[in-house]
Amino acid sequence: MDCFGIFAKYWEPSRVKTRLAATLGSESASEIYRHFVSTLVERFRRCADSRVLCFTPEERAAAFGKLAGADWVVKPQSPGDLGTRMTSFFDSCFQNGAERVVLIGSDSPTIPAAHVESAFRLLHETDVVLGPTDDGGYYLVGASRDVAGIFAEIDWSTPRVWQQTVARLGELRLSYETLPQWYDVDELTDLERLRDELSLLPNDEPAWGELLAAINRVL
Repeated sequence: MDCFGIFAKYWEPSRVKTRLAATLGSESASEIYRHFVSTLVERFRRCADSRVLCFTPEERAAAFGKLAGADWVVKPQSPGDLGTRMTSFFDSCFQNGAERVVLIGSDSPTIPAAHVESAFRLLHETDVVLGPTDDGGYYLVGASRDVAGIFAEIDWSTPRVWQQTVARLGELRLSYETLPQWYDVDELTDLERLRDELSLLPNDEPAWGELLAAINRVL
């Protein structure tokens, strides 16, 4: 069984996309982020055998349930730092019978579906799959076995995340494959890049049109 997950935060002003908020304002930045989450939920609602929208904080369950609809299991993230929360997510999926698990964040709304499909395919042959970002992190992590340890002692939200994670994989003797590089939207230049990308995509996809309209309202 394949399980696909998205990690997301509630779109409260001043608590999400703080670097974007520095130039756009906290209300606009939070609204853009809400569209990131809704776009990903819509795009991947048929992905894999099961789908989990894993959110924080716990008291925002109703908002995420409304956004997710019937195609997703809505589940709060565990307490702890990002590494602890991701470890808990993978553990839970494997305990529930998943054989391959892929997790993405919610900062890359246009991550190609082909990259996610490749991740599941590669996990038939390797322990871990990683999708690197331009800034030294990763937009996707997948596993086909217990990954306890690969998220330990990582300097999250720094350019060292990718390098440290690969080093941990080596220490634990886990095989891994790498997907094509993609990008997170954290800065104004990233949002402008996203706008330009969306402008070139076919306009028959509702998710793209709504996201582009939201970006154009704030730029």
